[in-house]
Amino acid sequence: MTEVPQKKFEIIVIGASQGGFVALKAVLGPLPADFPIPILVVRHQVSGTDNYIIEALSKDCPLKIKFAENNDRIKPSTVYIAPPDRHLLVGNKDYVEISSDKPVNFSRPSIDSLFKSAAKCYGPSVLAVIMTGANNDGTAGVIEIKKRGGTVIVQDPDSAESDTMPKSALAAIEADYLVWGNQIGPKLWELTR
Repeated sequence: MTEVPQKKFEIIVIGASQGGFVALKAVLGPLPADFPIPILVVRHQVSGTDNYIIEALSKDCPLKIKFAENNDRIKPSTVYIAPPDRHLLVGNKDYVEISSDKPVNFSRPSIDSLFKSAAKCYGPSVLAVIMTGANNDGTAGVIEIKKRGGTVIVQDPDSAESDTMPKSALAAIEADYLVWGNQIGPKLWELTR
């Protein structure tokens, strides 16, 4: 892993699939209510999923957590989760976009779509996290983030419920940080203080 000099991050994007709910609880739980950076999350979920993830994560996380809505203004201390069966994109540095475009890597929402849109808008001020999952969604996205000077944290595959996504990312790029799953939240806090 390369040692990354301290830089100013404007946005955090997180991708997770199989095992993602438990992983997200571990990542978001330690972050304080006044966490200074917005977080956008794609977690693969089936169409028709209810608000359980929002309610359950809100019990363990002091940040505001919500399903993203089209044209939501991106604000600090807020976690925007891709709604079921919709892509979550960064439209510009101020707003999110929700899309019903075709699946990418058989996934809608797609991690790659979020990561690529964030890389395009934020360049080197993106901090991306790729976590547990059973496919390679997110790999093309982390490649784009690295090309544009962003920073990538990959969950240590040995700590993932499904190691396919982290291993795919590690095969494609040199991660800036390889972090055990339950230490990603503290690492985000360390990098953004």
